[in-house]
Amino acid sequence: MGAVAAAQPLLIGLLLLWSAYGKFKAPDQADRTALPALVGESRAKPVYRTVAAVEALLALALLLPPSWAVEAFAAVALSVGFTGFLIYSKVVVPEASCGCMKASAKPVGYRAIARALLLLATAGLATTAAAGWWSAGAGLLVLVVEAAAFAMLSAELDRYWLLPLRRFRIRLSHPYAGTASSTTPLVATQRRVILSPAYRAVDGMLSSDIHDYWDDEDWRFVSYAARYDGRRATAVFAVPHHDSAPESIRVAVVDDIGLTLYRPTVLATA
Repeated sequence: MGAVAAAQPLLIGLLLLWSAYGKFKAPDQADRTALPALVGESRAKPVYRTVAAVEALLALALLLPPSWAVEAFAAVALSVGFTGFLIYSKVVVPEASCGCMKASAKPVGYRAIARALLLLATAGLATTAAAGWWSAGAGLLVLVVEAAAFAMLSAELDRYWLLPLRRFRIRLSHPYAGTASSTTPLVATQRRVILSPAYRAVDGMLSSDIHDYWDDEDWRFVSYAARYDGRRATAVFAVPHHDSAPESIRVAVVDDIGLTLYRPTVLATA
């Protein structure tokens, strides 16, 4: 158990470096978090950068010799702060994004809170270490499992493993299989929408499952309830019947009278 505890600072340090890099690279992400509500709009970005600097300094302290117990206790304190902030965001500003590791419009979810709790657990284990991570030996192998757990709890990484897995599942079981109807099943349309770049462009705004749908010649239109800049809105996806490419799906966010509020013109496919 001592070797496992000694290995934890390596994982914690790398995670904190990733988190600090994301904050320094996209400081505007602070405006999407709950920081403006917590510290005020004018102080949100400075606080965000300060957190990034603290993460970077603590990461270097954990990764570089010598090994001090105070480093692990500082990681525990930081993890407690992360967990408390995410719970505050979920309860007080539910539309706010995490702002944890990478720019994302997705609201804080239970996966982000679980990831913070996992970081807290690893930091707590690190406080019992009697040696540096470079002396952990076989204990370093445990980090592979822990890193996989962190990846599964990180919504920012879904595009690299979860979406390809969903696409593979659909290739194995085509959504049209087993149906004799000439009408496209709604569940098939929903799968296509979820896997599309258009959905990724607006998923942080969506606040419901499919609200309504209708067919018009070669297109099926699917609507979701949404919020845009604090206003109630509707996201309408246009799904072609005869083009199965995810990139062929388009989306527009409109208000209650049908005026377009947002329409992404360039949709990332990576």
